[in-house]
Amino acid sequence: MHEPTIDHRNLVASLSSEQRRELTETSDRAGLVHLFAHAGLIVFVGGLILARVPFWPLLLPMQGILIAFLFSLEHETIHRTAFRSPALNDWVARVCGVLVVLPADWFRYFHFAHHRHTQNATRDPELAAPKPEALGEYLFHISGLRYWRAQIGTLLRNAAGRCEDKFVPPAGRTKVHRGARIMLALYALLALGSVAAGSPALLWVWIVPALLGQPFLRLFLLAEHGRCPFVANMLENSRTTFTNAVVRWLCWNMSFHSEHHALPAVPFHKLPAFHAIARDHLGATEQGYVRFSARYVAGLRG
Repeated sequence: MHEPTIDHRNLVASLSSEQRRELTETSDRAGLVHLFAHAGLIVFVGGLILARVPFWPLLLPMQGILIAFLFSLEHETIHRTAFRSPALNDWVARVCGVLVVLPADWFRYFHFAHHRHTQNATRDPELAAPKPEALGEYLFHISGLRYWRAQIGTLLRNAAGRCEDKFVPPAGRTKVHRGARIMLALYALLALGSVAAGSPALLWVWIVPALLGQPFLRLFLLAEHGRCPFVANMLENSRTTFTNAVVRWLCWNMSFHSEHHALPAVPFHKLPAFHAIARDHLGATEQGYVRFSARYVAGLRG
């Protein structure tokens, strides 16, 4: 980490009108190509699991990673940058939210508060649960158990009409409550349908893989802001992690996280171009997720 030469506001202000227009141009085509590839892989690997190909249990973590990283697609769609069509963004966000137990309407309010107050210890909702600093906390965090406990609790509270999150405005609470109830109804229908059909298909192509894939997503997300300074400059309080093309594809280019926070209107397929402009000003970077994780673990208590 080094001191950036300018802050994110100055960086964005330095862009010409033409640069800003090109960087923030969304595309249905780019989004749909990526969506069909990501969804196609989930269907393909799920088909291999159901066909019980040799060594099929080894495919479960792969399927889980593909499902868990639908979080990145939901994140992109709640910004309405994955596609040009607002309706397409909203519907894909809802479907992803069901698959990763993250209601789209609630997450939009949560995430926009995170963007407004990034790394503000008292106002950033991502910091409501502190980042792990002891070994036991770290293991619990990356297991995904904290995530599932928090999200199931949030879903049940919202469905009961008891949303008390400060980042959800009073005018948005009815929508949040309705979305949670619809999700619970869908889960109930899927469970009843599976029991009636006597089929464990959803267990093996969705539920078990989702549990196995969540730790990989937790490790990825921890790198976005873990141990970044509590300052207002997005080039310092958010980390860009340099990684390979497969990981960049899987996470919809969210490894360029400083760039995303500096100018959230940039769609996923334009983030590499914005990185080329911003890279000399980044204050928080890391050479790969393995290296980040190794350094993080080395700094844990216990």
